Amino acid sequence: MTDPNTLASARYIFTTGRKVHDLVQQTITAACMAEGDDHRFGELSSSQMNMVLMIRVREAVSVTQLAALLSVSPPSVSTMVDRLVERGLLTRTPSSEDRRKVVIRVSTEAIEEISRVEEKVLGAFVRLVEAVGPKTTQMWCEVLDRVKDVLEKNNHLST
Repeated sequence: MTDPNTLASARYIFTTGRKVHDLVQQTITAACMAEGDDHRFGELSSSQMNMVLMIRVREAVSVTQLAALLSVSPPSVSTMVDRLVERGLLTRTPSSEDRRKVVIRVSTEAIEEISRVEEKVLGAFVRLVEAVGPKTTQMWCEVLDRVKDVLEKNNHLST
């Protein structure tokens, strides 16, 4: 049985993390809408946008890697990737290491648009950091460093 204090802390971290996630999602949505109807990201689902941003961070992934990251089947990922390739957001290229594999990347054309969206998200975080102040920001960064270390060392935490 989980200690009540641990459970209360976990619940608080979860709900506050959700608010940060919502800030990111709302900023991305607003940035995409501000780009206009011709924007490559117009009418993307949050799952599709999440996929594009995951690939952007990693630069290149295989369908299998992407399926594991998203916790979905490779055929589902492949279908989503096909749609995003058709929209010009992603590219599929044969792997230089294994002919049977395909490498998925964000298209060159989409990177510029993603960069503009990322700048708006960064702006939202700048405003948040300014609002909480330098001392709290420093503590937040220290906590996030520790969280990042734990997550990188313990991939099994999600199960």
